[in-house]
Amino acid sequence: MSFNDLGLCAELTRAVTAKGYTQPTQIQAKAIPVILSGRDLMGGSQTGTGKTAAFTLPMLQRLSKGQPVPGRKTRRIPRALILTPTRELAAQVGDSVRNYGKGLKLYSTVIFGGVGINPQIDQLRKGVDILVATPGRLLDHANQGTVDLSGIDILILDEADRMLDMGFIHDIRRVLKLLPSKRQNLLFSATYSNEIKDLADGILHKPELIEVARRNTAAEKVTQVVHPVAKSDKRKMLSRLIHEREWNQVLVFTRTKHGANRLSKQLETDGITSMAIHGNKSQSARTNALAGFKTGKVRVLVATDVASRGIDISCLPYVVNFELPNVPEDYVHRIGRTGRAGEEGSAHSLVSSDERGLLRDIERLLKKEIPTEKIEGFEMNFQDVPDKNQGGGRRGNRGQRQRGGGGGQNRRNDRSGAPNKRRRPNRRRQATASRG
Repeated sequence: MSFNDLGLCAELTRAVTAKGYTQPTQIQAKAIPVILSGRDLMGGSQTGTGKTAAFTLPMLQRLSKGQPVPGRKTRRIPRALILTPTRELAAQVGDSVRNYGKGLKLYSTVIFGGVGINPQIDQLRKGVDILVATPGRLLDHANQGTVDLSGIDILILDEADRMLDMGFIHDIRRVLKLLPSKRQNLLFSATYSNEIKDLADGILHKPELIEVARRNTAAEKVTQVVHPVAKSDKRKMLSRLIHEREWNQVLVFTRTKHGANRLSKQLETDGITSMAIHGNKSQSARTNALAGFKTGKVRVLVATDVASRGIDISCLPYVVNFELPNVPEDYVHRIGRTGRAGEEGSAHSLVSSDERGLLRDIERLLKKEIPTEKIEGFEMNFQDVPDKNQGGGRRGNRGQRQRGGGGGQNRRNDRSGAPNKRRRPNRRRQATASRG
């Protein structure tokens, strides 16, 4: 099957070919015809499967066949709204919209938190057809009257499970009240929880269900291994693995922002180029760190769960869980950064005795036991220390609210698993605008 067989117009097939793609992925082959037909859709797809193009391409075609919706003073108002959980993912989706739609007379802009709001207002005033946004910043504009959502024909929720994990459910409901009742709704999620099902039931109308991977499972081409290690020896073990096995381009996950900063500095001391990326970093710092990681100037990128969303590296070989996540589904998201688009990858988890309960929760979700590999010089048996987490790890607080599209680390993981005090959202914002 080719992209021509899916009913896409010549401008879009040329754009796809220019990106080097010849055949649609499984999610694209299944989703594109459904979206072109105007039906609602619920898509279950892991990262790295071509999901963004699966909704971007048919959305662009549907909009190109219609007419711009005039708003006040005859300027264009958005006809498609794409909601994402973080600013990095919003920027990534915005790039896809621009690249695939460059041959069409459509205008798009991206709005998210952490940067100035005035440039965003200027772009919205000029008029756009497609708006990519994080929930918190979109509501900021709605409250100021700088965005008109009355013309939305297509609503897309990308990585809906992550939005719920970050406490955006109330913001999403507020956004829904601002939209026309008659519209096409597309919801994509890497995992299916009861909360996702409830959200879908309230938004989607007789949706087509497309699932290209088993529920809540890790990518099949990812080799997973657990390394038992004392908590105080984790950094030494990580440095040895990187040096002795000559790992390059390693994405390392920590639970907290402070932990990410500390580990990055320690790796630098060990002669390993490293940078940290998390919600407290400025947008320019996060962009520079990611650029250095992609080009190989930065060997190790240490990230928190929230900041990692939107990291799009097709051939990332290694993911390391320096600390296991409190929520098992986050493990699936983490290791989904590797083994993308048919490539092989490996995920290594450094697990201390007090994390055994979290490990059991993950294995219960995956319905399998993750193999264990002991590293010489770091021999430790989980049986050496009584299990303080008997009965499993904490599931985390899914209902806590966070604004600004990735402006801060998820509160459930902010300080050693303890909820931190509510912080006022950062009010500095920015936009990127594009034609297409």
